[in-house]
Amino acid sequence: MTSADAARSTGPAAASAGIGAVSRIEADVVVVGAGLAGLVAAAEAYAAGRRVAVLDQEPEASVGGQAHWSFGGLFLVNTPEQRRLGVRDSAELALSDWLASAAFDRPEDGLARQWAEAYVHFAAGEKRAWLASLGVRLFPLVQWAERGGYGPHGHGNTVPRFHVAWGTGPALVAPFLAKLREGQAAGRVSFHFRHRATELTTAAGRLSGVHGEILAPSAAARGEQSSRIATGTFDAAAAAVIVTSGGIGGNHEAVRRQWPDGDAPASLLSGVPASVDGDFLAAVDRAGGRLINGDRMWHYPEGIHNHSPVWPRHGIRILPGPSALWLDATGGLLPAPLFPGFDSLGALRHILGTGHAHSWFVLNKTIALKEFALSGSEQNPDLTGKDIRLLAGRLKPSGDSPLERFLDRGVDFLRAGSPTDLAVKMNALAGTPLIDAGELDRLIRARDRQFGSGLGKDPQLAAIRAARRFTTDRIMRVAPPHPMLDPRHGPLLAVRLSVLTRKSLGGIQTDLQSRVLDGAGRPLAGLYAAGEAAGFGGGGVHGYRALEGTFLGGCLFSGRAAGRAAATAL
Repeated sequence: MTSADAARSTGPAAASAGIGAVSRIEADVVVVGAGLAGLVAAAEAYAAGRRVAVLDQEPEASVGGQAHWSFGGLFLVNTPEQRRLGVRDSAELALSDWLASAAFDRPEDGLARQWAEAYVHFAAGEKRAWLASLGVRLFPLVQWAERGGYGPHGHGNTVPRFHVAWGTGPALVAPFLAKLREGQAAGRVSFHFRHRATELTTAAGRLSGVHGEILAPSAAARGEQSSRIATGTFDAAAAAVIVTSGGIGGNHEAVRRQWPDGDAPASLLSGVPASVDGDFLAAVDRAGGRLINGDRMWHYPEGIHNHSPVWPRHGIRILPGPSALWLDATGGLLPAPLFPGFDSLGALRHILGTGHAHSWFVLNKTIALKEFALSGSEQNPDLTGKDIRLLAGRLKPSGDSPLERFLDRGVDFLRAGSPTDLAVKMNALAGTPLIDAGELDRLIRARDRQFGSGLGKDPQLAAIRAARRFTTDRIMRVAPPHPMLDPRHGPLLAVRLSVLTRKSLGGIQTDLQSRVLDGAGRPLAGLYAAGEAAGFGGGGVHGYRALEGTFLGGCLFSGRAAGRAAATAL
């Protein structure tokens, strides 16, 4: 079935057509969702000797979920990789950064804070060795994400902590999937793709399993939108159910409904497939599980349209270095410390506060080729394919990298020989004359005078120079300071940026054993949750802001806790 077929077959009538007999599945543990958290939970339960059934509404081609598409970033603390780069880190410093960024301020945040403390100690302790035992290796150059800039008690990573898995997201999925394939061959693990869970079932007042629809077979490739045509129903009986069904980032209706103050932007790009719909969260709610912090979400302001989309409204995030000028839709420079890469949520709030849904990076080609990276495994074939030759090309761009293809083919990328010409093109792309050509020219020339002074009063210039003191930034992330209008570094570029949906920071409230809690804070016997569905632990381990590299890690940590707890409780 094609993507167009899928788009035509998602309504209620299609979902109820042709339903046949009921299929029955039996296991000790049923896992709802075959993303990273689900695979980790299932692998842990199987390793503990349990029979496990894994359900997922998508075709088998999409096993691994969002993790497969990810850049493979992992938040780790006080690692050999950091120390080799001269970074001094500690669990105490990392927890201080986490709590300052999370800004927990609600009564229901108590468990989330406990999860945060446990996770930071995991990231500073067992996490790296555990991953190494599974065959996961790390790229040696640690990255510095979410740098903050609000003082020692404000948001941000004091030091670089973003470790990239060698092989990106697929390398994190692989060991858990391999373990489950082993269990499948032994007859103790079963996969049930195209099984869309819709309800939790009970018997004699206790959880008994999951009910749902069997969907029509689909030839949709990984990430493509698949149909919701039901051909039958199923009942999966188990003593324990682990919910790892993900967040809501692909469901723009839900995103808009939960947007803080109801003020969502008029247009959104999707950083996740359409299958990330959050539909099963309602089933947990109906079963008595408590959903919290739905208004806390993590969406990026640096989204660009994918020139070769896989899913609807497919966007890619630019991972920027600090040198580009970041302008709002009217041409106003974002205030310090809202430089590229410093505070995603702060930048998003500021941009939307102008009444417009887009913003701009203005820079030159030298800065773009040095400082822009694209998020996602498919946009980083060197790291994903563990290809040293391709990786070396980042230092000497070849003309055919994923980034350069976006520069040539991306609808959001503009080139010009002067600020005036650039402003004309920006207004044409936006469809409204919001950028004053004279002001843009004056802004760029004022910026260049600061560089030419040798010192300067510009806080962004200070941030750039500070970044270049760190080895990774100097080698591959931050261009040497130079005048933006120097023709040797041209042409000038403008990149239109849109809001890109990504993660739910809230979700099902869980205790430290990943048990789902009811409204009174009591565990619901036999019901567990992990990953994004559980706010990565406790219903919102990140609070309001993420430090990055914490989503995959949250899936690993909470999935492991859920699988072990469910297996032990049986």
